[in-house]
Amino acid sequence: MGNEHDNRLIRILMVEDDPDWIRAMSRFLSAEPDMLLAASARGPEEALKVATALEYDVVLMDIQLGEGVRDGIRAAADLLELRNSPIIMLTSVGEESAMTRAFGSGAVQYIEKTDYRELPAAIRKAVSQPAPMAALLKEFRRLKREEQLQPLTPSEREVYELIERGTTQAEIGRRLFKSESTLKNQVNRILKKLGARSSREAVRKIKRGDGDGAGIERD
Repeated sequence: MGNEHDNRLIRILMVEDDPDWIRAMSRFLSAEPDMLLAASARGPEEALKVATALEYDVVLMDIQLGEGVRDGIRAAADLLELRNSPIIMLTSVGEESAMTRAFGSGAVQYIEKTDYRELPAAIRKAVSQPAPMAALLKEFRRLKREEQLQPLTPSEREVYELIERGTTQAEIGRRLFKSESTLKNQVNRILKKLGARSSREAVRKIKRGDGDGAGIERD
């Protein structure tokens, strides 16, 4: 069965801080009759700006942007909040932990740069057959989320779920019949367990799969 990509170019957004790699991949991918490198960005902030102004079908994301491995992972999570287009992570870092964090952020594939010849097939599969991998990754992210929230007590988990939905603390207090001081202390314990400085940061860490278990205490 055909799909919407059969009769048009697959538009690619590349997020990469190495200009030589961008040029090499531009030449490599432009040789494919059904692919177009629509734009490139050198870092997370530029990627978000480009993504808001550009139509694209798939993202090639360098996992190691700037100073750390997680920069590309965080950028992938941010792009997925903006648009649900498939993301393929590229790396020269062959670490299993980096791979699991990449999938936790929502990436559909993880390819080492030395295996770049696999990219055309991976790109076509990502845009034409997303359902099976998407279902698998959805379950992976669900399990990752449960792992991150495991340190919370049932009462704290109830509060966190409401925070994640955007409920204000005043409304949470009314809904759960908690005093302002009780709720404030509970939120502080949640933040400490999740290693976050604010409720917004806690939600972003969970969505991005950034939780590393630091600062976790049990009751």
